[in-house]
Formats: sequence, structure tokens, C-alpha cells
Amino acid sequence: QDLELAKSYWKNKLQGFTETSSLKIYGQNLDKEANSQKQEIEISSEITNALKSVAQKYNLTLNTIIQGVFAILLSRYTNNDDIIYGTTTSGRPANFPGIESMVGLFINTLPMRVQLSDTDSFLSWLEKLQQQQIENLQYEYTPLATIQELSELPQGTPLLENIFVFENYPVDTKSLAKNQKLKVQSIDIQESNNFPLTCLVKVSTEIAIAIQYKSDRFDDNTISRLLDSFEYLLTQIIDNPQQKLGELSILTPQEQELIVSWQETQVDYPLDKTIPELFAEQVEKTPDNIALIFEEKEYTYQELNESANQLANHLRELGVRPETPVGIYLERSEKMAIAILAILKAGGAYVPLDPDYPNNRINFIIEDTRINIVLTESQHQQNIDNDKLTIIDLNGRKPCAPTASSAPSAPSASSAPSALTSNNAAYIIYTSGSTGKPKGVINTHRALVNRLLWMQDQYQLTTSDRILQKTPFSFDVSVWEFFWPWLNGACLVMAKPEGHKDSNYLVNLITETKITVLHFVPSMLQVFLEEAEVSNCQSIKKVICSGEALTVGIKQKFFQKLNAELHNLYGPTEAAIDVTSYQCHDDQDKIVPIGNAITNTQIYILNSQQQINPIGVPGELYIGGVGLARGYVNRPELTAEKFIPNSFNNIETLHAMRSESFRATSLRLYKTGDLACYLPDGNIQYLGRIDNNVKVRGFRIELGEIETVLEQYPVVKKAIAIIRDDLSVNPQIIAYITGNKNLIQGIKQELIEAKLRRYLESELPYYMIPNSFVFVEDFPLTTNGKLDRKALPKPEIKTKTFVTPRSDLEIKIAAIWQEVLQIDKVSVEDNFFDLGGNSLSATRINSRIREKLDIELPLRTIFEKPTVATIAQRIELIELSVKQQADTVVSDQTNRKEIEI
Repeated sequence: QDLELAKSYWKNKLQGFTETSSLKIYGQNLDKEANSQKQEIEISSEITNALKSVAQKYNLTLNTIIQGVFAILLSRYTNNDDIIYGTTTSGRPANFPGIESMVGLFINTLPMRVQLSDTDSFLSWLEKLQQQQIENLQYEYTPLATIQELSELPQGTPLLENIFVFENYPVDTKSLAKNQKLKVQSIDIQESNNFPLTCLVKVSTEIAIAIQYKSDRFDDNTISRLLDSFEYLLTQIIDNPQQKLGELSILTPQEQELIVSWQETQVDYPLDKTIPELFAEQVEKTPDNIALIFEEKEYTYQELNESANQLANHLRELGVRPETPVGIYLERSEKMAIAILAILKAGGAYVPLDPDYPNNRINFIIEDTRINIVLTESQHQQNIDNDKLTIIDLNGRKPCAPTASSAPSAPSASSAPSALTSNNAAYIIYTSGSTGKPKGVINTHRALVNRLLWMQDQYQLTTSDRILQKTPFSFDVSVWEFFWPWLNGACLVMAKPEGHKDSNYLVNLITETKITVLHFVPSMLQVFLEEAEVSNCQSIKKVICSGEALTVGIKQKFFQKLNAELHNLYGPTEAAIDVTSYQCHDDQDKIVPIGNAITNTQIYILNSQQQINPIGVPGELYIGGVGLARGYVNRPELTAEKFIPNSFNNIETLHAMRSESFRATSLRLYKTGDLACYLPDGNIQYLGRIDNNVKVRGFRIELGEIETVLEQYPVVKKAIAIIRDDLSVNPQIIAYITGNKNLIQGIKQELIEAKLRRYLESELPYYMIPNSFVFVEDFPLTTNGKLDRKALPKPEIKTKTFVTPRSDLEIKIAAIWQEVLQIDKVSVEDNFFDLGGNSLSATRINSRIREKLDIELPLRTIFEKPTVATIAQRIELIELSVKQQADTVVSDQTNRKEIEI
């Protein structure tokens, strides 16, 4: 009966707990073997007596106070406000007859579940903790294995990994006093357990705190810092036991001083200058250098300047001034480069309108930014559904304008001066938004100039360098691809439209044009490195990576294939392109950091109370400094939410190290939503996203935007979008949907999915379209009513009636699909995208076909012919066409010989 009561008690205590409080410290150098190590500190007698006084004053035990501090440390280090750790009890129930005279080890370990809120008073929270300790003692005889079975954790997952031991060995002083010959000279205790971390506390005139730990989970320096934080927390309690939990800091003054020193990045750049000014200075230095190459066209700096001036003058005539947004609706070409430069010269801010975007998205951006002028080409004009716009046709045809003619004026040698300043907007780039609508980020000349001048200081571009421009101009990496070479006399080589997706084309272009520096999103870099001819790219000096996490595997493969530098950069659109940098090395390190702050930039890793986190402790990454964007277009509430006041601007050490003008640029911090931590050497490790904002193939997207758009479709009642990386070699977006039963009855699910896909293609960019749709009756919930994402069903790969490959060609193509998509078998009628394919895996398949079948397919083939059977048919047609052309050549040659005879 007692055991049943105990089970009921513990089951109630564990209800809703679904994750072990696993303490993970980042950036450690760990031993491979799990040896047991131990470190210990002694708290001075003054602090010990003060803590005893606090305990006595508020009717608390010293055990409760010290255990509470341990719980706070565990909560902060695990980034969790609902934790479980173990506590040891004597295991000798007082009501058990004869228990005092029984010999043996009765010690039992019990789980202590602690929930913390930053707003809780420390003292009132300790009172609850002490009450829970008392309640637990009623059922201290319950075996831990029994309690584990009552938890809701997956089978095999431990309930707890850390234990707290408050050692209390009573000595019978009266008996010792009676017998003067009996004395206790010393006590030596050896303890061991299988938990990764154990906190042992002993109290006499001084408090001794020891941490026993496994060397495969924690290194010595980490435990040393943990003990320092423990002592620092105890001193804060003495000073003010009434404070709230959120006000307690685990960051010691010494560690805070170190982290603040990492923010000393000031360099006195000419931040009052604008991009047109710096470009004009470079034109004077290198007027005859080649500034731009696109296919067969070349422009010197002088020619590029004059072409941009001609268009800039015309834009001024149409009313373009500082802060005027001007749209660019162009595919990649020399016209795009000239248009971007011309808009800045006219004083305006350019707004990329990617032709790959759906028309609805294009029109939203035009309306949101209140664009009046769009630069485009005649073949795209019909896609811009707005008769209020002035549309300038860069093909040279008569422009389509609602008012006066907008034909370009005659070229001029220089641009007329304007009122442009470094605080004016340079560009507006739109990113995914959780409300279902994209959000426009406004970046200034000042921020961009700082970023470009840092890049030149860091990487030292020369006039002999050639930079490849291949990033879509709706992605902010393209900004430095354009302007970094142009401010330093180097040559910009532009890839053809869609060329950034074709790794074989890139290999050939790099080889032919002798590219020295280029950018890759890591996932595309991996595809590029798989090209058979990549070793021919001997001209490459530097590769810049950003956009998503760079893995150790890709880094190692890079150094195996290329003799070049590899740099890993990080930055959101809300700051001018990148804010941290790290040069990779050909080593065996287990992580690739994102580096440390660039010039005039600060990076803070903060907890929920916006306090700086210690080294190795994950928290949210905040950005301060010159590079911050102005904010979001027409979104003052969102701007205020994400760009917050910089409380560290008041730290005395920061004031001392910065000039007044620099401090003025650091009044705000941008709240990124990224999870990161400081490493001991000052570098930063990126750990993923905190919110529902993710990176897919380098594009930042809000899953909430996909969900919002889906829920606007009639048959969809509720939608959840998640990223799954357990389905194929590439992460996939999966949409889970509860449908309106009345609307979908009698309609085949395949038909609904096809309609959903077409609908989303009209609303969202291609990279946001889910790979699969899964219809469910209801969404799984945890016991506390939250969505249980882990319980969402794995999508089934939909296949039609299985058709075995029927020819040698189909067998070879199917084998390539199996290799790339990592699946066991492929029907010749299976749809590539239903199997989890995407643009990156399409590039891989294209590369394998070229390598193994010795045939060149256009990259779009797999999108147009997404089955093994249709690709085989396309290859057969190409081979037939080649044969017919060869036969024609032979026939022509024979005819010529006969005529000669």
C-alpha cells in the first residue's frame, strides 16, 4: 500500500517532464575515456557564517540554500527553467522498527524537480524548495528505477544526469567525551557513481564544495569556472537574499571583464563617406582596369562609371533622391550591376525584386516600400502588375511610364552632387516574416562602408583579384560581391542567370576566368567539392562561407580538394551582411566556430534577463555596433521588439574604450534569435535557432510564414511546418495539416497536395515550398497541452506502382538517384521531389550523370522531367540528336568530296 502511494506521488511530480536536464558545456577539450575527476573549493569562514545567519533568519536549512544555488546553476547552464537533478537520502525510514541498529548501505537517490521563474523572489522560491524536500522524504524508500519507469521520458533516456549530495555524518560527541582514549583522528571518504556530474557539499567552520565529474563530458577549466560561479552566487545571496532569481548572475566579475574586452573592436574608419564617393575615388585610381565581366562583355572602371552615371542622371530627373526606394526586376547580367550602382549614385536605395519570386510577393514588396520606379527589361514588364509605376526598360526600348518619357539621358563623365549622407538607406532586402508577409530590412551606407572597409583590412584584395558574383541579389551576400571589388580596383565576374545552381558551370567559369575569391553557402560548397574537375580551380585563393552552419566534414573536404583559404562568416540581414569571421584550418577540431566580432561590432551572448552568459553556456546572440540596420519597413513595433536599447552602453569599461561618436552607434542591440556560446579563446560557436526561424540552403525563412499562408487555403484548418533531417541527405520542410473534413471529403489526397503546391508556388519563393504534406486528424500534444513536435509522424515516401528499371540507362540513372537521395530503391515512375529531392540534390544528380554517363544535361532537366523514365527519354533524345548531327556532318563531307571529284 505504501509503495502504491509512493508511485502516485512520484508520478504526479514527474507529470509533463519530457527532457533530461543534460548539462552540456561547449568548446571543451575532452578526454576520450570517462575518467572520474574531482575539483574542490572552500568557502571562507566569513561567508559560511553569513550564510548560516541567512538560513537561521529565514527558517531555512543551509542544505536548502546551497542546493538552491546548485539548481540555479544547472538551470542557467542547461538553458531550461524546468529541471531535474538527484538528491541523496539516508534511506532509513524513522518509523521502521530497529532501523537504528541495522548495518548496511541504505542510501537512496531521489529526483528533485525544480521549476524556476526569473520573477520569483529567491527567498520564497527557497521556501518551496525546502517544502518539496520535506515531502520527498515521506517516500524516500522508493527505488530510483521505479521512479524512472513512472516518467514520460522515452525508454532508455535517463531521468537525471546530475546529483547533489549534502554530506552530513553525525558524530556521537557525548560517547567520545566519556572515553578519553577513543579519538577520531581523520575521516577519509572515497565515493563514486555513474552520474556525469556530482556536487558534494560538506559543512564545518567552512563550506567545502566539490565537483566530481567525468572527463569525457567536462574539462578541468569548465569545472573551475563552474565552481567560481557557485561561490559568486553565494556571495550575492548574502548581500541581498530578497532579490529575484532573474537578478542573480552566474557570471563572475573576472569573466565579465574578459568578455567585455572581446568587444573592443574600434577602428577609426571614414564612416561619413558613402558608397558612390568611395567608388568615385577608385575610378580615379584605376580608370582603365577591368571592373566588370559578364559573358562576352567587359567594362573598365571608367566605362562602368559612365554607364552608371547616365542612368543615375535619368533617375534624378524622375525624382530619385536620398531615401527614395527604386526596384530592380532583372536577371543576373551587366545591366543588374549598372542598375545597382546607378541607384546609389542617384541617392536612392535599391530594392531587389527577384524574377524567381511569385508575382504576389513582388507586388507586396512594391506596395510595402512604396516604390514608384522599377528598372527591368521588356520581357519582364508583364509580370509587374501595377499601372502606377514608372518602368524603365534597360533594353533601350521606349520606357513604359504613366507620365513623362523616361528614356535615359546622354552619358556624363561624372555624377552631379546630391544630398546623400552615410546615414541614408543604401538597400532594402526582404526576408521571410512569421506573420505570412515578408519583412523589408533597411541598411545604410554607414553600415555597409564599415563592413566593406573591414573586409579589405581582413583579406587584402588586390587589383589583380577576380571576384565571382553568383549570389542572388535578393540575398545580402551579393552586396559585398558587388562592392568589395569595386572599392579596391579588382574585377567582378558575373555568373549567368541560374549559374549559381550549376556546380559544373561554376568549375568551368572559375577555371576560365581565373576567379580568386568567391562565396558559397556551405551546402552548395559541398556539392561544388564533389565535382570531378574541382581540382582544376587552381586560381582560387579564398572561399568565404556564410548563410548556414559550416560543418567539420565540409571543412575537411575543402582542404582535401583545394589549396586555398576558407573563411566562415556569420551575420543576419538585420546587420550589414556579416558581423563575425573565422579563418578555418586544416585540423582535427570537432567544431567550426563563427569567429569573433568584426571591426566596430559587439557580440553578446545573453540569458533571458539579458545578462552576459559565461564561457561555454548557451544563450541568445545579440549584435551591437555600426553595422546594425535601421530597422524594418513600415514595422515600428517589430523594429522596437528586435532592436532593443543597449544596456551595456553604460558599463564604465565600455565608455572608457570608445570615442563619443562610436558610443552613439552602439545605443541599440539586435536580438537575433540565434543560440550561441562563447568559447574560451573568444571565438563564438553557433548552436542553432531559438525560435521558429530556420536556415534552408542558406535562405533564412520563418516557418510561421509557411504556416500562415497554408492556413489561408480553404481546405486547411491548421498547419505546422517543421524541418526534418532524418528523411534524406538534405534537411526537408514538412507541412503537417489538419483539414476541413467537410471540404476534403471525396477528394483524393494527391489532388489536394498538387493544388496546395500550386497555391504555395504563387505565394512563396521556391525555397519555402514544403517537400511533403502530411494530413493528420489532430496534432499530438504533450501532457501540459503543448505541441509535441517529436511525435509528429514521419512522412511516407509516396510511390506509384513500382516499376523496375527496364533498360541499362534507367538502371544507371536509378542507381544515381539511390546514391544521392540515400534510399534503397527507386521506381522509374517515382517523382524526384516526392522522394525528398531539392535543388541541391538535383545539382548532385546532374553532376553524377555528367560523370558516369558522359552527357551534359541542362540543370533544369530534372525539374521538367522529374522521374527516372522521363530523364532517360530526354538523354536518349539528346544522344539521337547528336548522332543525327554527326551523320549530317559526315554526309556533308562526303558530298563535298564527290563534288570535288
